[in-house]
Amino acid sequence: MGVTFKAVPLQSPLPPVEEIMSFIRSYVVPEGFPDSVTPSYVPYMTWRALKHFFGGAMGVFTTRTLLNSVGVAQSRATSGAVAINWILKDGAGRVGKMLFARQGKKFDYDLKQLRFSGDLLMELGAGIELATAAFPQLFLPMACIANVVKNVAAVTSTSTRTPIYKAYAKGENIGDVTAKGESVGNIADLLGTGLSILISKRNPSLVTSFAFLSCGYLLSSYHEVRSVVLNTLNTARFTVAVDSFIKSGHVPSLKEGNSQETIFNPPWRHQPVAIGSRFGEAFQEPASFVAIRPLFEDERYIVTYNPTKDKVYALLKDQAKPDDILKAAFHAHVLLHFINASHANLNARKRMNSNRSYQNANPLNMDFIPHIAESCKIVTSSYGVFKKKAREQGWIMSESLLNPGRARLCGIVPQ
Repeated sequence: MGVTFKAVPLQSPLPPVEEIMSFIRSYVVPEGFPDSVTPSYVPYMTWRALKHFFGGAMGVFTTRTLLNSVGVAQSRATSGAVAINWILKDGAGRVGKMLFARQGKKFDYDLKQLRFSGDLLMELGAGIELATAAFPQLFLPMACIANVVKNVAAVTSTSTRTPIYKAYAKGENIGDVTAKGESVGNIADLLGTGLSILISKRNPSLVTSFAFLSCGYLLSSYHEVRSVVLNTLNTARFTVAVDSFIKSGHVPSLKEGNSQETIFNPPWRHQPVAIGSRFGEAFQEPASFVAIRPLFEDERYIVTYNPTKDKVYALLKDQAKPDDILKAAFHAHVLLHFINASHANLNARKRMNSNRSYQNANPLNMDFIPHIAESCKIVTSSYGVFKKKAREQGWIMSESLLNPGRARLCGIVPQ
């Protein structure tokens, strides 16, 4: 008599609803979720999905406007002219993407700031594309400018994507996290596109549609970037950490430091600290350098304050090593704290003092050398403590993320 075999399933079949949910999860969350990713993964992906939803919806309106402006909807436009205009538009975008790629190093240390700035550029490009409806005769130059702007934005998005996904991956699952993150973005983009197609049939106002979708896109982008938790100290997070340490003796946790980081820094905003500056930028006259030089005989850097520019400068000697650059940056923020406190005290005393000659005193002409001397004492005793507390909180410090300038002081050897 022959032997019969019967296959026995190792797992009991799931109810239909759970089968569907399991199928959906296989496309939108990494395997092993939630244990395979960090806790901040869910809010990041939620805001990312919303951003792509608004972006997909915006794409319908911009594409429709471009097609109308280029002449597809106008019988007088020949197919050859339409094709040439479209090719030139795309070519200009590729040139812009290529030229902006040389800024790649900046994507490493100002990752979140550039990501949000890229999304601002994306909306600027969309606005220019929609404006072609009002100026169809200027389609080619406007479309080229818009495509250059949007391709620059695409470079920032592509270049910052992997480091962000890496921050969420636990173990060796960066590929899975990236694939599922892109899947969520594509699904949200398709949903936004579909809804926008239905709405566009009613010919809504372009201005109203752009205002609503753009606000939704940028709000989602801001919260998306804000939810990213990185363990490296770039300039913005380093500033938060040092300021907290100076004021309270406490180094913020990764979550606290990232939540307090400045996301948008317009180019015209005054930057109070510069690392790796040139001699001529830092000192108004050689006498200032001669006066403070003895304070830094044992250091591989010099920190000073330029009252005319209201800025603290950290100049690096040619022997400066990575830890010296970090210490110089720390020292610069300590000195800035002293300078700001002195300015605040001086302004308070001016308000209380009715003496006319005192009112006319210029706070920029204050003697700042004593503050530099005092900051040297503070840094000597506290820099090591700051580094220890930062490591205990999980921060990784690298001088390259502070974007120091390349200028170095030559011929000044520490004792």
